[in-house]
Amino acid sequence: MNGSRLKRLSASPEANVLLFSFLVNFVWEMWQVPFYESLSRMDHMNAVRICTQASIGDGVISLLAFWSAAAVVGSRLWFQSLTPTPVLMFWAVGIGITIVMEWLATGPLDRWQYAANMPRLPILGTGLLPLLQWILLPAVILLFVRRQVRGADVSVH
Repeated sequence: MNGSRLKRLSASPEANVLLFSFLVNFVWEMWQVPFYESLSRMDHMNAVRICTQASIGDGVISLLAFWSAAAVVGSRLWFQSLTPTPVLMFWAVGIGITIVMEWLATGPLDRWQYAANMPRLPILGTGLLPLLQWILLPAVILLFVRRQVRGADVSVH
C-alpha cells in the first residue's frame, strides 16, 4: 500500500470506527470472560479466538451505528462536532442491536450463556456488562476516531 493510499485510509471515518471499535471492544471482551459460562472454562487460545470474533462483530455494530448517525444528519463527519442527535443515534443503534443480539444468543440461538455472576436487566434478562459496553465505549471510540481523522490531514470524501 503506497503512502497516499495509507493516508486516505487513515482519514476514513469508517476505517477508524472499525479499527478503534475492534481494539477497545477486544479489551472489554477479554475483561468480561469470567461473566460467560463456557468462556471461563475453555483454554486461553479458544477464548481469545471467540473474543476476537466478538470484537469484529462489535466493529460491525459500530459501523452500522456510525452510518445510522451519518444518515440522520447527512454527513460522515458528524463525529467532529459531537452534537446530541447523531451521538444519541449512534448509542441507540448500538444499544438496540446489542440487546437483540444478546437476547438471540442467550435464548433462541443458544450461542452462549451468562455465568451466575453476570448482572442482568430485569424482564429482558440481558447481561448488564454487554449493555454497559455500549453505553461506555462509544464515547472512547468516537474520541479516538475524531482525533485520528483530524490528524490525518487529508480531505474525507
